[in-house]
Amino acid sequence: MKKVTILALHLGYGGIEKCIASLANLLSSSYEVEILSVYKLYPKPVFPIQEQVKIRYLLENKKPNRDRFYEALSKKKFITAFKEMIEGFKILYWRRKKVIQAIKESDADVLIATRDIFDEWLSLYGKENVLKVGWEHNHHHNNEKYARDIVRSCKGLDLLVLVSKDLKKFYQKKMAPYPCKCVYIPNTLETFPRAFASLEEKNLISVGRLSPEKGYIDLIKLASSLSQKYPTWHLDIIGDGPLRKKIEEEIKNRNLENFITLHGFQNSSVVAQMLHQSSIYLMTSHTESFGIVLIEAMSHGLPCIAYDSAEGAREIIQSGYNGYLIKHRNEKAYLKKIEDLIKKEDQRKELGKNAKESVRKYSKQHVKNVWLHLLERNIK
Repeated sequence: MKKVTILALHLGYGGIEKCIASLANLLSSSYEVEILSVYKLYPKPVFPIQEQVKIRYLLENKKPNRDRFYEALSKKKFITAFKEMIEGFKILYWRRKKVIQAIKESDADVLIATRDIFDEWLSLYGKENVLKVGWEHNHHHNNEKYARDIVRSCKGLDLLVLVSKDLKKFYQKKMAPYPCKCVYIPNTLETFPRAFASLEEKNLISVGRLSPEKGYIDLIKLASSLSQKYPTWHLDIIGDGPLRKKIEEEIKNRNLENFITLHGFQNSSVVAQMLHQSSIYLMTSHTESFGIVLIEAMSHGLPCIAYDSAEGAREIIQSGYNGYLIKHRNEKAYLKKIEDLIKKEDQRKELGKNAKESVRKYSKQHVKNVWLHLLERNIK
C-alpha cells in the first residue's frame, strides 16, 4: 500500500487542522496515512482522526511561546520577555531542524505540506521520487508579498492544491513559469444531516474563531439593532479565541446578555445540533479563504448572509438563491437582509431549500474521489 504523509503545525483548534483531520480520514481507506505534527498542544487531536492514521509529534515537549513573550512585555517584565525571546528562537530552530530531517528521512510516496514554510522545506529537501504537494488554504487578500512568498515556496513542488476556484485562477498565472501544477479541490463536509432544520425556530447562529478577521464585533453591533426590533429572537455564537473577553465586554456594555449566548468551542455533534435548531446563519468575516462553516450551515438548510469581503463566501453563496452577499460591508444592507428573512418565513425556507442542494458537490465521497484521482495520476 502506498504511503501519504501530511505535514501539520499542530492538531489543535483551527480550520486548517480540521481539514487535515478530514483529509487523513478520507485517504486512510486507500493509503497508509501518517500525520507529522510539529507541536503537541493537547493530549489528543481536537478533531476526530481514525485509528489507522498514524500520528507522530516532532517537538512533543515544546510549544510556541509567543503569547508568553507578549504577556511579559505588556507587564514590563523585560527580563522574562528576553528569556522568552531566546526560548522562542530555540523553538524555531528545532522546528526547522526536525521538519527538514523528517522530510529527508520520509519513506512516504506522497508528502503534503499544509503551511507555506513547509512548502519551502519540502521543495528544497523532498526526495526526487516523492510526489511533493502543497495545500494552500489561505487567501492572499491582495497582499502581493504573501502571494510572492507562496509562489517562491511552491515553485519546486509537483502540485499546489487550492481550496477555491478563485485561488486556482490567481496562482495558475503566477506559477506558469514553473513545473508546479495548480489544482482546485474544495474542502469537504464530513457528513450530510439526514434531517434538515425546520427554519421555524427564532434562532440566529454564527460559528468561528473569535479573532479580529472574523468580524464578531460587527456582528454584536448588528445584534444590538436586532434585539430592539425582534426581542424574541436569539443569537448563538459558537467558538473561542483571543477576542472572547472583548466580545463579552461588548455584549455586556450593550445589555445583550439575554439576546446573545457565547458557547465557546463545541465539538462537531453539538455544532450540528445547534445548526439544526437555527433558522439563519450569519457571517461577518473580513476575510475567509473557503468558509467551511457556510457549507455546514447550508447542509442543514440554513440560508446564509455574509459580507462579500470574505472571498470564500463569494464562491459558496449565490446571492438571492441560497443566501445573500452584502457589498462594501454595508451594515444597513446586512441588517435589512436579516430582517427580511426574519419576517418572511417562506423566503428563508426557499433559500434554505436551495442551500441544501447547492452544497452537495462538497460531499465527502466526491472530494475523496477527486483527491484519489489526483494522487493516483501523479504518484511517481
